[in-house]
Amino acid sequence: MRWVFDEVFARCGASLDDAVTLRPAGILARHAWGPDRLDLFADEAASADAVGVFAGAADARGFRSFMAEARAILRTLETPFLRGTATSPLGLTRRVGLAGLRGLAGIHPFARLWDRSARHFTDPRLRQLFGRYATYSGSSPFAAPATLMLIAAVEADGVWLVDGGMHALARALAALGKAQGVGFRYGTSVATIDSGGVVLAGGERIEAAAVVVNADPQALAAGLFGAVVRPAVRAMAEQHCSLSALVWTIDGTATGFPLVRHNVLFSNDYPREFADLAAGRLPADPTVYICAQDRDADAGAPTAATERFQLIVNAPAFGETAPGSGAIEACTAATFERLRRSGLALTPRASVLTTPQGFADLFPATGGALYGRATHGPFAAFQRPGARTRLPWLYLAGGATHPGAGVPMAALSGMRGAEALTDDLA
Repeated sequence: MRWVFDEVFARCGASLDDAVTLRPAGILARHAWGPDRLDLFADEAASADAVGVFAGAADARGFRSFMAEARAILRTLETPFLRGTATSPLGLTRRVGLAGLRGLAGIHPFARLWDRSARHFTDPRLRQLFGRYATYSGSSPFAAPATLMLIAAVEADGVWLVDGGMHALARALAALGKAQGVGFRYGTSVATIDSGGVVLAGGERIEAAAVVVNADPQALAAGLFGAVVRPAVRAMAEQHCSLSALVWTIDGTATGFPLVRHNVLFSNDYPREFADLAAGRLPADPTVYICAQDRDADAGAPTAATERFQLIVNAPAFGETAPGSGAIEACTAATFERLRRSGLALTPRASVLTTPQGFADLFPATGGALYGRATHGPFAAFQRPGARTRLPWLYLAGGATHPGAGVPMAALSGMRGAEALTDDLA
């Protein structure tokens, strides 16, 4: 969704292309089930051909029909929902109007993503692959609405590699802010928020007519920013929390499996994996995402003697409760066994593991949930808080607010927050 950042820079009289170097990925991702592999490409026809070789002509046709349906859902929801302010089902209906009612009927909010994929694919591996898009919002394909098919269309519209990594984009945004007169205070904790501004942990007060909070909204509801702002949002029940993760960041070497930038090694039993997660357990046979940071998206040849890798395995949000004895170790062993079954030998020189408890420490009041509210059921997407809160001077932005998780979606939430704030001040 590079158009989001094109728009951010353009609104500030600048150009994204002048700030960062972006390269389109020809291979969107490489997928593997043991020795079996399937690449998806930026060229949709090439993806259809690859699916045909992998699973047969019927599933190649199914891929085309799946993508057509995903694009139709995206067309229906992009302007009134993704680009719009938070709304209700009735509000969305009003936004699309009579002309859009047919499209709204085709977003399939009452069908589960896993079930809907069976209308397009006979090969269970393809149902795994396209069901995985639910995890982009920290959700299960067995509970998420088929509406999330639209993520496949978003991804197919372009995956971009940022020279210098995602951190280069963050630094470019900070530089853009400074050019607009923004001041940044790093490494500084906020103790309380009130109608006059914020009080820092050291006692300093920063006066402000309005405050935008991009922490998880549950930090407000939990009282972590003081009693004044606690009523700003409703507390969310723990059972509605999104997934967390085990994340390994590794410096090392890899041989065997031909890694590209984005790789997914699937478990043997997807229903069991998500049953484990739903029960609050780490998966016994996890699916593993691997970002090979130093690999080109297409050729996949390593560019350094040692490389940087990020491995992500879905995990339940434990809150403050540690998993059972040996659970982390067992999931770690299963994760690296999954790598070996796909022919990948990954040798760490240095490795850091962040667990759900670690994410709970980094992001207080989340319980380690990385995506805010899980998108389970037909109405969950409408239950994320929007930019405006119950307090007229307090606004929200970030991945746990509307329109949802992910870097471009969080940026959209910031744009909606800025618009709400400036409209209200005017």
